[in-house]
Amino acid sequence: MGMLGWLWPTLVVVGLVLLAVGVVALTRRSGTASSGPTARELLDQRYARGEIDDAEYQRRRDQLS
Repeated sequence: MGMLGWLWPTLVVVGLVLLAVGVVALTRRSGTASSGPTARELLDQRYARGEIDDAEYQRRRDQLS
């Protein structure tokens, strides 16, 4: 093989590293995409739609803190 004997092991290592980086990137991306609104955001939306009054909003917001 001569001077190219180091090439194949190096390409295998580089390929494995790139594969690992790709898997980590996809895992992180899919984890954040599936998360929904927080409890505070849902509470704010209900208050904005008029489903709960000021007192109920304040009480629930304090419980979330």
